[in-house]
Amino acid sequence: MASAPTVEPTRRDMLFIATGAAAVVGTGAAIWPFISQMNPDASTLALASTEVDISSISEGGILTVKWRGKPVFVRHRTKKEIDDAAAAKVDTLPDPQTDSARVKKPEWLVVVGVCTHLGCVPLGNQGSFSGWFCPCHGSDYDTSGRIRSGPAPRNLEVPAYSFISDTKIQIG
Repeated sequence: MASAPTVEPTRRDMLFIATGAAAVVGTGAAIWPFISQMNPDASTLALASTEVDISSISEGGILTVKWRGKPVFVRHRTKKEIDDAAAAKVDTLPDPQTDSARVKKPEWLVVVGVCTHLGCVPLGNQGSFSGWFCPCHGSDYDTSGRIRSGPAPRNLEVPAYSFISDTKIQIG
């Protein structure tokens, strides 16, 4: 039976491994500041989400809050507004989307208040559909924030949001 010769580690092998390990640690320590500087700063993280108290919004009212530097419309919709939004024929809309896909609770609508045409801020409770009207180029949105007429190509964006309680929502 033949046996393979065993090679005993030498001092040179130990120095080679220690030098490699020191080089890896040194390289990691040298590039860490460059990687770390790519993280968002504290002011950006603070804007990542915001809590909104919706208890003061009367039915039919709109509250505008700022989130990530953009206006966000929180609308407390009336029964008529909910019914009108649900009754819209989705297949005739420029950007087809059902009302139920845009809201978590039918009486509350949360949309980013930036016109999808050229970035203007639409005016609330105006226009042919009593939703929002962009006076810059005539885009008309309904009470679900869906584009109905005008040059805007898409509906008002619905941000990520959740209900923390019956009177508070968290946007972002």
